[in-house]
Amino acid sequence: MSEDRIPGFDTLAVHAGAQPDPTTGARATPIYQTSSFVFDDADHAASLFGLEAFGNIYTRIGNPTCAVLEERVAALEGGTAALAVASGHAAQHLVFYTIMDPGDEFIAARQLYGGSINQFGQSFKKSDWNVVWADADNIESFEKAVTPRTKAIFVESIANPGGRVTDIAAISQVARRAGVPLIVDNTLASPYLCNPFEHGADIIVHSATKFLGGHGNSIGGVIVDGGTFNWSREGRYPMLSKPNESYGGLIFHETFGNFAFAIACRMVGLRDYGPALSPFNAFLILTGIETLPLRMQKHCENALAISEFLDAHDKVAWVNYAGLPGDRHHNLAEKYCPRGAGAVLTFGLKGGYEAGLQLVSNVYLFSLLANIGDTRSLILHPASTTHRQLTEQQRSAAGAGSDVVRLSVGIEDKEDLIADLEAALESLP
Repeated sequence: MSEDRIPGFDTLAVHAGAQPDPTTGARATPIYQTSSFVFDDADHAASLFGLEAFGNIYTRIGNPTCAVLEERVAALEGGTAALAVASGHAAQHLVFYTIMDPGDEFIAARQLYGGSINQFGQSFKKSDWNVVWADADNIESFEKAVTPRTKAIFVESIANPGGRVTDIAAISQVARRAGVPLIVDNTLASPYLCNPFEHGADIIVHSATKFLGGHGNSIGGVIVDGGTFNWSREGRYPMLSKPNESYGGLIFHETFGNFAFAIACRMVGLRDYGPALSPFNAFLILTGIETLPLRMQKHCENALAISEFLDAHDKVAWVNYAGLPGDRHHNLAEKYCPRGAGAVLTFGLKGGYEAGLQLVSNVYLFSLLANIGDTRSLILHPASTTHRQLTEQQRSAAGAGSDVVRLSVGIEDKEDLIADLEAALESLP
């Protein structure tokens, strides 16, 4: 293939960031299971620690296996650089650590994963980082939430658990007017279904535990730098625009330009807080990404078939899946996720809370557990699990009301999955 040809998505999913191992010729990316790396000499070591050269120092900061994963996800998302970390929550923490100071605010959509609602609304308070909630279905609510202390806006491309598709372009315009970055969690969509950078996002985060890895066998997170935001604007982001004492007065944005954010997350946040991704987990996630396009096609096909079945069932009150033509987010799904509306859907049972508990206990192929993005189909009653700690009002706002059941549809035969749900639904009074 000529050097000027831009590879397609499926090719990048297999090859981006990877080369045969120069020592052994191994074609699969090796697991570099080491804590640290030998320097060529004292000058080489000094240049690495001073950020005058790139290379391996210590696996807490970077590792060759993790580096391949970072390059691959950056390529798939169209970003300038990426950082792989221990989990999706770790990715979110490092993003906000890099841009927030005590007393600062950020705006977040209410329609978020319950763990993110807790992290933002409870744990971040200890750092005096303050969340202001907005409604992803009401763009004006983001505009009204902006204050002089606002440092970022955070949304999910496809909301978990509700499956709502977010109008990224409209919210990005709010962020532009406010002079703050738009951060998009692209976990549920994956870069195969949605590219937030094309619609105005500045930073993307992933729980790589989910669809990127795809097999429910490893935990990881990824931060992707879009390289689009001016971090030196008005001096509002001092970690990026002011001299850093730990690196001899180096200014990250001035020195590293359009990948300064990813470097700062790594060389300050990851260095000091230490949520490093293990090389073994990086290897498993890389292996999963190789089949991401194939899996996402099957996930979407199955999810649409199951949503159509549920929509016609007399014990189901409603179905929320943007792939259905009648869904209120269907037009947004066609705009932002033209290849499919994803694998996660929710539905409400006419029997309410108790019916939800009974249903999730009576399935066979669907596994009752708190995860999504597996090759296996998964089921959950969010109100009694992931969103249990929230108030009823917060659960409803997040799309996790008492009657809600969440499905993460796998890649099994759709006929078998439908039969499993049908039997469980028939067991309800």
